[in-house]
Amino acid sequence: MSDIPKNCKFLSSHEWVKLEDDGTATVGISDHAQDQLGDIVFIELPEIGAELNQGDEAALVESVKAASEIYSPLSGKVIKVNSLIEDSPEIINTSPYEEGWFFKIEISDDSETENLLNSDQYAEICED
Repeated sequence: MSDIPKNCKFLSSHEWVKLEDDGTATVGISDHAQDQLGDIVFIELPEIGAELNQGDEAALVESVKAASEIYSPLSGKVIKVNSLIEDSPEIINTSPYEEGWFFKIEISDDSETENLLNSDQYAEICED
């Protein structure tokens, strides 16, 4: 079974979000998602300052197998992107929850976290 951190919330489309104490959130794709995609060769990240709504297409990831849209788990403003993965997208394959994060947002609606899956609920989706 893929590593699923307990301190993250998830979308059924395999994005994770880690809520930070300062009202921001870090977003990436799960270990399960990177495993299904295979070797990641390209990433397109959102622009800093972009306003995203929950469920909006926020980024694009391309692997040797497929291209996939990445959706924003929460609404908010993009305040930082991980330029490290733009230059070395393979980091997502080796460290999806640590070094391979995609972007950080300033959350605009805390109540949206209720729409996200916890790690146990997400694990059930991955087993299907």
